[in-house]
Amino acid sequence: MRNSKRFLALARVSSREQEREGFSLDVQEKGLHDGAERRGGSITKLFRIAETASKKDERTTFKALLAYAKEHAEDLDGILFYKVDRAARNLSDYVELERLESEYDLPFISVSQPTENTPAGRMQRRVLASMAAFYTEQQSVDVREGLSQRVKSGLFVGMAPYGYRNVRVEGRGLVEVDLENGPKIARIYHLYAYENHTLDSLIEKLTQEGMTYLPSVPRWARSKLHALLRDRAYIGDVQYHDQWYPGTH
Repeated sequence: MRNSKRFLALARVSSREQEREGFSLDVQEKGLHDGAERRGGSITKLFRIAETASKKDERTTFKALLAYAKEHAEDLDGILFYKVDRAARNLSDYVELERLESEYDLPFISVSQPTENTPAGRMQRRVLASMAAFYTEQQSVDVREGLSQRVKSGLFVGMAPYGYRNVRVEGRGLVEVDLENGPKIARIYHLYAYENHTLDSLIEKLTQEGMTYLPSVPRWARSKLHALLRDRAYIGDVQYHDQWYPGTH
Protein backbone atom coordinates (compact mmCIF):
# COMPACT_ATOMS: atom_id res chain seq x y z
CA MET A 1 0.00 0.00 0.00
CA ARG A 2 1.63 3.25 -1.13
CA ASN A 3 1.55 6.24 1.20
CA SER A 4 1.73 9.17 -1.25
CA LYS A 5 -0.47 9.98 -4.20
CA ARG A 6 0.79 9.84 -7.78
CA PHE A 7 -0.29 12.22 -10.49
CA LEU A 8 0.01 12.58 -14.23
CA ALA A 9 0.36 16.18 -15.47
CA LEU A 10 0.28 18.28 -18.62
CA ALA A 11 1.87 21.72 -19.15
CA ARG A 12 0.93 23.51 -22.36
CA VAL A 13 1.84 26.88 -23.88
CA SER A 14 0.08 27.55 -27.18
CA SER A 15 1.16 31.13 -27.90
CA ARG A 16 3.82 33.66 -27.00
CA GLU A 17 1.06 35.90 -25.62
CA GLN A 18 0.21 33.31 -22.99
CA GLU A 19 3.88 33.04 -22.09
CA ARG A 20 4.08 36.81 -21.64
CA GLU A 21 0.91 36.71 -19.51
CA GLY A 22 2.62 34.43 -17.02
CA PHE A 23 1.64 30.98 -18.26
CA SER A 24 5.07 29.83 -19.43
CA LEU A 25 6.01 26.17 -19.14
CA ASP A 26 8.23 26.93 -16.14
CA VAL A 27 5.40 28.70 -14.32
CA GLN A 28 2.96 25.90 -15.11
CA GLU A 29 5.37 23.15 -14.09
CA LYS A 30 6.04 24.79 -10.73
CA GLY A 31 2.30 25.22 -10.18
CA LEU A 32 1.68 21.60 -11.08
CA HIS A 33 4.37 20.29 -8.72
CA ASP A 34 3.07 22.56 -5.93
CA GLY A 35 -0.47 21.33 -6.62
CA ALA A 36 0.65 17.71 -6.35
CA GLU A 37 2.38 18.40 -3.04
CA ARG A 38 -0.69 20.14 -1.62
CA ARG A 39 -2.65 17.00 -2.41
CA GLY A 40 -0.16 14.80 -0.63
CA GLY A 41 1.68 13.42 -3.62
CA SER A 42 4.02 13.99 -6.53
CA ILE A 43 4.04 13.96 -10.32
CA THR A 44 5.22 10.67 -11.75
CA LYS A 45 4.95 11.72 -15.41
CA LEU A 46 4.83 15.25 -16.85
CA PHE A 47 3.97 15.91 -20.49
CA ARG A 48 4.99 19.23 -22.06
CA ILE A 49 3.66 21.03 -25.15
CA ALA A 50 5.76 24.06 -26.04
CA GLU A 51 4.69 27.11 -28.04
CA THR A 52 6.99 26.01 -30.84
CA ALA A 53 5.33 22.59 -31.22
CA SER A 54 3.61 21.92 -34.54
CA LYS A 55 -0.02 20.81 -34.56
CA LYS A 56 1.17 17.30 -35.42
CA ASP A 57 3.63 17.22 -32.52
CA GLU A 58 1.03 18.67 -30.18
CA ARG A 59 -1.46 16.00 -31.22
CA THR A 60 1.14 13.28 -30.78
CA THR A 61 1.90 14.45 -27.24
CA PHE A 62 -1.77 14.61 -26.30
CA LYS A 63 -2.39 11.09 -27.60
CA ALA A 64 0.66 9.87 -25.67
CA LEU A 65 -0.80 11.38 -22.49
CA LEU A 66 -4.12 9.59 -23.04
CA ALA A 67 -2.37 6.29 -23.72
CA TYR A 68 -0.16 6.63 -20.64
CA ALA A 69 -3.15 7.52 -18.46
CA LYS A 70 -5.12 4.47 -19.57
CA GLU A 71 -2.16 2.12 -19.18
CA HIS A 72 -1.24 3.34 -15.69
CA ALA A 73 -4.70 4.29 -14.41
CA GLU A 74 -4.54 1.89 -11.47
CA ASP A 75 -1.32 3.54 -10.23
CA LEU A 76 -2.50 7.16 -10.63
CA ASP A 77 -4.67 9.39 -8.45
CA GLY A 78 -5.53 12.00 -11.05
CA ILE A 79 -4.37 14.21 -13.92
CA LEU A 80 -3.15 17.72 -13.11
CA PHE A 81 -3.52 20.77 -15.34
CA TYR A 82 -2.58 24.36 -14.57
CA LYS A 83 -5.87 25.73 -15.90
CA VAL A 84 -8.83 24.24 -17.74
CA ASP A 85 -7.81 25.96 -20.97
CA ARG A 86 -4.34 24.36 -20.68
CA ALA A 87 -5.89 20.89 -20.71
CA ALA A 88 -7.25 20.78 -24.27
CA ARG A 89 -7.41 22.92 -27.41
CA ASN A 90 -10.91 21.81 -28.39
CA LEU A 91 -14.02 20.24 -26.92
CA SER A 92 -13.42 16.81 -28.44
CA ASP A 93 -10.08 16.57 -26.61
CA TYR A 94 -11.74 17.73 -23.41
CA VAL A 95 -14.32 14.96 -23.77
CA GLU A 96 -11.46 12.44 -23.93
CA LEU A 97 -10.17 13.78 -20.62
CA GLU A 98 -13.62 13.53 -19.06
CA ARG A 99 -13.80 9.94 -20.28
CA LEU A 100 -10.63 9.19 -18.33
CA GLU A 101 -12.40 10.51 -15.27
CA SER A 102 -15.61 8.52 -15.75
CA GLU A 103 -14.21 5.29 -17.18
CA TYR A 104 -10.76 5.07 -15.58
CA ASP A 105 -11.43 6.89 -12.29
CA LEU A 106 -8.78 9.50 -13.01
CA PRO A 107 -9.97 12.86 -11.62
CA PHE A 108 -9.48 15.97 -13.75
CA ILE A 109 -7.66 18.44 -11.48
CA SER A 110 -7.06 22.10 -12.37
CA VAL A 111 -4.60 23.47 -9.81
CA SER A 112 -5.40 27.15 -10.37
CA GLN A 113 -9.11 26.73 -11.13
CA PRO A 114 -10.26 24.07 -8.65
CA THR A 115 -13.68 22.55 -9.22
CA GLU A 116 -15.51 19.80 -7.37
CA ASN A 117 -16.04 16.39 -8.94
CA THR A 118 -19.80 16.89 -8.90
CA PRO A 119 -22.37 17.59 -11.64
CA ALA A 120 -22.12 21.32 -10.84
CA GLY A 121 -18.31 21.21 -10.81
CA ARG A 122 -18.14 19.34 -14.10
CA MET A 123 -20.57 21.82 -15.65
CA GLN A 124 -18.33 24.67 -14.52
CA ARG A 125 -15.34 22.97 -16.15
CA ARG A 126 -17.28 22.43 -19.37
CA VAL A 127 -18.19 26.10 -19.51
CA LEU A 128 -14.50 27.04 -19.08
CA ALA A 129 -13.50 24.48 -21.73
CA SER A 130 -16.16 25.85 -24.13
CA MET A 131 -14.88 29.39 -23.60
CA ALA A 132 -11.31 28.23 -24.30
CA ALA A 133 -12.40 26.43 -27.48
CA PHE A 134 -14.30 29.51 -28.63
CA TYR A 135 -11.26 31.71 -28.03
CA THR A 136 -9.01 29.36 -30.01
CA GLU A 137 -11.45 29.13 -32.93
CA GLN A 138 -12.10 32.88 -32.97
CA GLN A 139 -8.38 33.58 -32.87
CA SER A 140 -7.92 31.41 -35.98
CA VAL A 141 -10.72 33.29 -37.75
CA ASP A 142 -9.18 36.65 -36.81
CA VAL A 143 -5.76 35.56 -38.08
CA ARG A 144 -7.20 34.38 -41.41
CA GLU A 145 -9.16 37.61 -41.82
CA GLY A 146 -6.07 39.65 -40.98
CA LEU A 147 -3.97 37.79 -43.55
CA SER A 148 -6.69 38.17 -46.16
CA GLN A 149 -6.90 41.92 -45.58
CA ARG A 150 -3.11 42.20 -45.75
CA VAL A 151 -3.01 40.48 -49.13
CA LYS A 152 -5.89 42.54 -50.48
CA SER A 153 -3.94 45.65 -49.53
CA GLY A 154 -1.08 44.39 -51.70
CA LEU A 155 1.30 42.97 -49.08
CA PHE A 156 2.90 39.56 -48.72
CA VAL A 157 1.87 37.42 -45.74
CA GLY A 158 5.08 35.39 -45.44
CA MET A 159 8.63 35.38 -46.69
CA ALA A 160 9.33 37.66 -49.62
CA PRO A 161 10.16 36.00 -52.97
CA TYR A 162 13.78 35.53 -53.98
CA GLY A 163 15.20 38.90 -54.99
CA TYR A 164 13.26 40.77 -52.31
CA ARG A 165 13.75 40.93 -48.55
CA ASN A 166 11.40 41.44 -45.62
CA VAL A 167 11.75 44.71 -43.68
CA ARG A 168 9.92 46.45 -40.83
CA VAL A 169 8.84 50.02 -41.48
CA GLU A 170 7.02 51.82 -38.65
CA GLY A 171 5.86 48.50 -37.28
CA ARG A 172 4.60 47.17 -40.61
CA GLY A 173 6.03 44.15 -42.40
CA LEU A 174 6.97 45.24 -45.93
CA VAL A 175 9.33 44.04 -48.66
CA GLU A 176 12.02 45.80 -50.63
CA VAL A 177 14.38 44.79 -53.41
CA ASP A 178 17.35 42.80 -52.17
CA LEU A 179 20.42 44.67 -53.41
CA GLU A 180 22.36 41.42 -53.85
CA ASN A 181 19.76 39.08 -55.33
CA GLY A 182 17.40 41.58 -56.95
CA PRO A 183 19.68 42.26 -59.96
CA LYS A 184 19.93 38.50 -60.53
CA ILE A 185 16.18 38.34 -61.16
CA ALA A 186 16.37 41.12 -63.74
CA ARG A 187 19.30 39.40 -65.46
CA ILE A 188 17.53 36.02 -65.55
CA TYR A 189 14.39 37.47 -67.10
CA HIS A 190 16.44 39.38 -69.67
CA LEU A 191 18.41 36.29 -70.70
CA TYR A 192 15.31 34.14 -70.95
CA ALA A 193 13.16 36.70 -72.79
CA TYR A 194 15.67 38.21 -75.20
CA GLU A 195 18.55 35.76 -75.72
CA ASN A 196 16.60 32.62 -76.63
CA HIS A 197 17.74 30.48 -73.71
CA THR A 198 16.24 27.23 -72.54
CA LEU A 199 16.29 26.44 -68.84
CA ASP A 200 19.36 24.24 -69.29
CA SER A 201 21.29 26.78 -71.32
CA LEU A 202 20.21 29.50 -68.89
CA ILE A 203 21.78 27.54 -66.03
CA GLU A 204 25.04 27.25 -67.97
CA LYS A 205 24.98 30.99 -68.79
CA LEU A 206 24.45 31.94 -65.14
CA THR A 207 27.29 29.61 -64.13
CA GLN A 208 29.60 31.21 -66.71
CA GLU A 209 28.74 34.67 -65.40
CA GLY A 210 29.44 33.56 -61.83
CA MET A 211 25.87 34.29 -60.78
CA THR A 212 25.14 31.97 -57.83
CA TYR A 213 21.78 31.08 -56.30
CA LEU A 214 23.06 31.08 -52.72
CA PRO A 215 26.58 31.00 -51.28
CA SER A 216 25.85 27.50 -49.97
CA VAL A 217 24.13 26.44 -53.24
CA PRO A 218 26.05 28.15 -56.02
CA ARG A 219 24.50 26.38 -59.03
CA TRP A 220 20.92 27.14 -60.01
CA ALA A 221 18.53 24.20 -60.03
CA ARG A 222 16.30 23.75 -63.05
CA SER A 223 13.20 23.56 -60.84
CA LYS A 224 14.13 26.84 -59.10
CA LEU A 225 14.45 28.68 -62.40
CA HIS A 226 11.21 27.19 -63.71
CA ALA A 227 9.32 28.29 -60.59
CA LEU A 228 10.95 31.73 -60.62
CA LEU A 229 10.04 32.40 -64.26
CA ARG A 230 6.42 31.45 -63.60
CA ASP A 231 6.08 33.44 -60.38
CA ARG A 232 3.65 36.32 -60.87
CA ALA A 233 5.18 38.10 -57.89
CA TYR A 234 7.77 39.44 -60.34
CA ILE A 235 5.08 41.26 -62.32
CA GLY A 236 3.69 42.82 -59.16
CA ASP A 237 1.10 40.31 -57.91
CA VAL A 238 0.63 38.73 -54.48
CA GLN A 239 -0.78 35.21 -54.04
CA TYR A 240 -3.05 33.99 -51.27
CA HIS A 241 -5.03 30.73 -51.36
CA ASP A 242 -4.60 30.28 -55.13
CA GLN A 243 -5.84 33.81 -55.77
CA TRP A 244 -3.72 36.67 -57.07
CA TYR A 245 -4.01 40.31 -55.98
CA PRO A 246 -2.25 43.49 -57.14
CA GLY A 247 0.82 44.02 -54.95
CA THR A 248 2.49 47.17 -53.72
CA HIS A 249 6.05 45.83 -54.05
